[in-house]
Amino acid sequence: MNTSPVLIAGAGIGGLTAAACLQQRGFTVRLFEQSSTLGEIGAGIQSSANAVKVLYHLGLKDALETFAVRPQAFEFRRFDTAELLDRIPLGERHEALNGAPYFHLHRADLHELLVRKVREADPDCIQLNAKAIGFEETSEHVVLKLENGQSITGSALIGADGIKSAIRAQILGETPASYTGDVAWRAVIPVERLPADIMDTVSTVWCGPKKHAVMYYLRAGKLFNFVGLVEHDEPENESWTQKRPWEELKADYAGWHETVQTVIDAIDKDSCYRYALNDRRPVSNWSTGRVTLLGDAAHPTLPYLASGAAMAIEDGEIIARCLAQQEDVSEALQTYQRNRLERTAQVVNESIENRWIYRIEDLEEMRRAFQNKDMSTSRTAWLYSYDPVTVELS
Repeated sequence: MNTSPVLIAGAGIGGLTAAACLQQRGFTVRLFEQSSTLGEIGAGIQSSANAVKVLYHLGLKDALETFAVRPQAFEFRRFDTAELLDRIPLGERHEALNGAPYFHLHRADLHELLVRKVREADPDCIQLNAKAIGFEETSEHVVLKLENGQSITGSALIGADGIKSAIRAQILGETPASYTGDVAWRAVIPVERLPADIMDTVSTVWCGPKKHAVMYYLRAGKLFNFVGLVEHDEPENESWTQKRPWEELKADYAGWHETVQTVIDAIDKDSCYRYALNDRRPVSNWSTGRVTLLGDAAHPTLPYLASGAAMAIEDGEIIARCLAQQEDVSEALQTYQRNRLERTAQVVNESIENRWIYRIEDLEEMRRAFQNKDMSTSRTAWLYSYDPVTVELS
């Protein structure tokens, strides 16, 4: 193996996980982040056993327990009557079946934990104000080009620079996004603003015509996360930091169940964020000889399966294993890609399918769709039970 460092563009959850997994295996890593500070925007993420296994393997179990929420179930409810359409047991059952817990995590908390992990191994690993704009490669090395004029040489380059990845653009060319027709609202509410019995410790998906909403607890139960997915005719900015009037959110969910109304009424009227959801279909290749992609740069995923972050975490472990096991970098990257393409494409496609199920207008049709889907069995069979730490690499 070339002794020069593995380079990573992007210090999001996927890039940091990859860095930590590589450091754990003795690699020198250099991680380049375009922002001037380290931190995460957004709010909640859901981390099923398949991703938690990686975080535990990194030695983060005790730290995770200080802020994680362990939901007891996924519940799918009808938008107006709160009829329970389906229930996926989580809690102890999920852990027993899949070998690790199911967690609700605040994105910023997990990000901070991973930053600490990476810097404990190497205080100089992360460079800020370092936006990746492209690369050059030979059979011997790869050179990452930064906007500030720097050029850094490494043995391999991982593009973890998100949905607008410059590394992806160089490998694949421009891959335009198509607007899904949905915008996403997000807000976080201190639980003291809500009735104590507003919801059990579950993840609730409220399902209705042309929209749905997801609610769950964060930060050891101190915060309540709201995500609203709504069909809108006109696309808008993909930015997570774009604020919109609370009155528009309220209008989007007019006529929905009183629980949904109570939550929306408790949201800080100056803290409603809304952004467009764009669709990018799976690709058949995301690697060159010494360069590959990870997370949203490789397989951007809509949030209808709650597995986008989990796939990025899995990527980090698998790519570290491949680079550790195979001396030839190009072969290692091909092994990584070969073992990720089908699984991540399945997550992308399943997410798209769930959007349809959650939006069925006719109640009887919706009941049948949930019954036929049998989400509890199917998700355990292929999604949650996967172990990135031990799965055989083909």
